[in-house]
Amino acid sequence: MFMTKPMEIEERSMEIIAPHLAGLTLNDDEKKIYSRIIHAAGDVGYAPIIKIHPEAIAATKAALNRGANIFTDVEMVRRGISIRTFTKFGGEIFCKVSDVDVRDFAKREGITRSMAAMRIFGKRLDGEIIAIGNAPTALFEVLRLVREENVRPAVIIGVPVGFVGAAESKAQLAAQNEIPFITVMGSKGGSSIAVAAVNAILYILDNTRGLNENKEALS
Repeated sequence: MFMTKPMEIEERSMEIIAPHLAGLTLNDDEKKIYSRIIHAAGDVGYAPIIKIHPEAIAATKAALNRGANIFTDVEMVRRGISIRTFTKFGGEIFCKVSDVDVRDFAKREGITRSMAAMRIFGKRLDGEIIAIGNAPTALFEVLRLVREENVRPAVIIGVPVGFVGAAESKAQLAAQNEIPFITVMGSKGGSSIAVAAVNAILYILDNTRGLNENKEALS
């Protein structure tokens, strides 16, 4: 017999994940983020490679509470974030990777569209939340903006995936101290991981989610 109630499935998943976090020194919020990332990946091997800057969770909470926007590299991240929960805080989610101006700019400059989108966002990223789940070039560009143009996002959730540039971009993110960050080291990552990190913090701030989902399941 398999489980059919969404919250019961999730609770059982978290019970399975919990022993894999036992050896790590994590506070309650960190445990929730680790657990959601591992749950999204279906891979407990993420436990030792997740890296959260000491100020990242507080910075993300503060940004959300003042209505900060989220800027992301791909539509999969934009669409995966819990819009019902996020909009309670007053922000918007922006992704320009498919825009004509980004496509044309990327072609002229000989760079990826994800990189071009971040360059076009530029100073609009100040004080906002960055969520990069796919493109290492987008993360490299954001870090260049921080380093060379004094752009100051509130937090960078940078978890691009792949074998070309992903590990290097995340190592660069983890090595800097200007901006709080959440990342996973190495080649692992992806849009679902970025979404899981964002949603975890949204659900920490808004704990009505379980109640709402149970009501929906009964309707």
